[in-house]
Amino acid sequence: MTRTNALITGASSGIGAAYARLLSDDHDLVLVARRADRLGELADELRARGAAVEVLPADLATQDGIAAVTTRLAVGDVRMLISNAGAGGYAPLTDVDPAEIQSLLTLNAVAPVLLVRAALPGMLAAGEGSVVAVASLLAFSAGSTLARRTDGTPPQAPRRTLYVAAKAATVGFTRTLAGELADTPVRVQVVCPSIVATEWNGGVSRGNPRAMLPEDVASASLAGLRLGETVCVPGLEDQDSALDALLAAEAGVMGGGFRSALATRYTDQRA
Repeated sequence: MTRTNALITGASSGIGAAYARLLSDDHDLVLVARRADRLGELADELRARGAAVEVLPADLATQDGIAAVTTRLAVGDVRMLISNAGAGGYAPLTDVDPAEIQSLLTLNAVAPVLLVRAALPGMLAAGEGSVVAVASLLAFSAGSTLARRTDGTPPQAPRRTLYVAAKAATVGFTRTLAGELADTPVRVQVVCPSIVATEWNGGVSRGNPRAMLPEDVASASLAGLRLGETVCVPGLEDQDSALDALLAAEAGVMGGGFRSALATRYTDQRA
């Protein structure tokens, strides 16, 4: 079997490391993360399994880190890109240092786009490739923060505004890109897990009984690729019905709003 190269960001632990272990049987790997020591340990483990492994320490919240990874992708030999690196930044917006906003959005939303842009030419030229972006189920949570509780009281103020915005952008980007690439051999997927038992975000999810194992998230994603899923929600049983409802809602908003006349609620205000 011919081994192809997979590049995984955020590979030093959690979901990224789970992808690396699952792929090591039939892929050679480029592992990207900030912690060179942790990458080295994982690389040794995977080499023992027979994979050739490159280690590329890089911080994707910085322009230098993005440049290092896009330069590697521009070589054109990577056939699978798994864009998994991210950070929570959970806090009310007014509590986030303005200097941190740029790095959080760069890591969570901008870097995945730039990495895909660097990887695509090589994939298209080779006539094969897969792109996976790890987002979050929270990408679909913005509306729930506006809904009143069952007792009629206002919702609790959201404390993850930047994270939700970035992950929603990743979902929209990946779904739209899938349409652009529909007539090519390149497969595209966004995976949206809920709580995952990892050390991410301070490790608070590890003791949560509702947390999914990172190995299960990675396994579902790879199975979803084989099934042709553009959106993979690992814990969602009736995914087709849920996504059909989402598409219908989007079509209703787009179709109803795409006209030259104002809605009557606005014209009524003129009276």
